[in-house]
Amino acid sequence: MTTTPHTPVLSRPGKPMVEAVGVRKRYGRLEVLKGIDLEVNNGEVLCLIGPSGSGKSTFLRCINHLERLDGGTLRVDGNLVGFREHEGKLYELREKEIAAQRLDIGMVFQRFNLFPHMTALHNVMEAPVQVQREKSGQAKERAIALLERVGLADKQGAYPAMLSGGQQQRVAIARALAMRPKLMLFDEPTSALDPELVGEVLDVMRGLASEGMTMIVVTHEMGFAREVADTVVFMDDGVAVESGRPVDVLSNPQHTRTKAFLGKVL
Repeated sequence: MTTTPHTPVLSRPGKPMVEAVGVRKRYGRLEVLKGIDLEVNNGEVLCLIGPSGSGKSTFLRCINHLERLDGGTLRVDGNLVGFREHEGKLYELREKEIAAQRLDIGMVFQRFNLFPHMTALHNVMEAPVQVQREKSGQAKERAIALLERVGLADKQGAYPAMLSGGQQQRVAIARALAMRPKLMLFDEPTSALDPELVGEVLDVMRGLASEGMTMIVVTHEMGFAREVADTVVFMDDGVAVESGRPVDVLSNPQHTRTKAFLGKVL
């Protein structure tokens, strides 16, 4: 049996790439997300800002069903995430079906999570070959191009321990892009980096945004949010408190909680 390498279809016209309606998540008695509503259109960049513990990273993990919703719905490109609907009721998908959905969603974490025993090139090649059954030669050619795209053409043979934190994070971005996602999620991708290495990662993300990649970014980098985001959402205590254009939210916030937070970080 021949398996065709996964190639995402074009986004459905007129449909948001991401649509969250009343999204809730709790851990025991602690309700972390208290009814999040938001939309991200194809080709847009949304930046989630807010204090630690506000639910930003949890919401991001819900988008690819790394966390199971306790209420509401999430759709990516019009498709329910993690569930199917039948006669008005939601039923959780099998793990194999959930894994298939995740092929369209790339995620970059705070920590790089590279395979330490593999070179940068093989880290990028691994998922297309093992998951998508892509031919090794084809995967290698694309991995080389992706490493060049993130400015690491000369690091193909380097192991993670030989790379700086910024270089490792750029390999992680290339690895996510190797799956040809239609949506990229970034969970504070620069928070574990030394300050002088932050810029090289943000430059790669700026490039992705300019190429039309749909992105949701949890970040504390307000300059990046101001420059690149189409929409900024301020979250606090599991609620989307305020959202709008970066110039409005960051320069002229309307809510007292937003003003208090920005007063501390700007």
